[in-house]
Amino acid sequence: MNWIPFLITILFTTVTGWLIASILIKIIFRPIQKINIAGFKLQGVFPANQQLIAQKAGQIAAAQLFSFNDIEDKIADPRLFENLKPEMEKHIDLFLREKLKVSFPMISMFIGDKTINQLKNAFLTEVEELFPVMMKNYVGQLKEDINIEALISKKINDISPAQLETLLLQSAKKEISLIKWLGAFTGFMLGILQAIIIQLLR
Repeated sequence: MNWIPFLITILFTTVTGWLIASILIKIIFRPIQKINIAGFKLQGVFPANQQLIAQKAGQIAAAQLFSFNDIEDKIADPRLFENLKPEMEKHIDLFLREKLKVSFPMISMFIGDKTINQLKNAFLTEVEELFPVMMKNYVGQLKEDINIEALISKKINDISPAQLETLLLQSAKKEISLIKWLGAFTGFMLGILQAIIIQLLR
């Protein structure tokens, strides 16, 4: 029995499977610009649908991934102010002990440590009450000024397909290689199946 034709068939289908997988990966991004071949317009999947992908990604991000309400809840958390309080206290102390006296030298004659501590505590109490209100107002203003959906859509639209292709090829080398090997394995198995069918039909 001559095995050479069967080996050639299996080799051919294996290489074909590898090439098909490689081409399928390539056409995700290539060609970047539309090209006409025999009246058919060809363009990579991502370049052809980049605007729609960007729009959908913006909608998902605005609806599910990013929420100004979550930011407001974080700001309203008393632990946030407690984390910032030492730094605020340091700046208030510096202002009362150094900067205020430079601006108003006469005040140093009337303000001692006890008065400074009392003023510092009064300032901190006032800031503690105002802080969440001010931050919520700030977030509310951001909510009016920033359109998350449009911002993310624009960012994705600004990414060139070539940049995204390079990023994918660099960060997913193992996965891409696996896809190609799966294509080759599929071709290999089809070649064996084809060889068996041919042998049975003889």
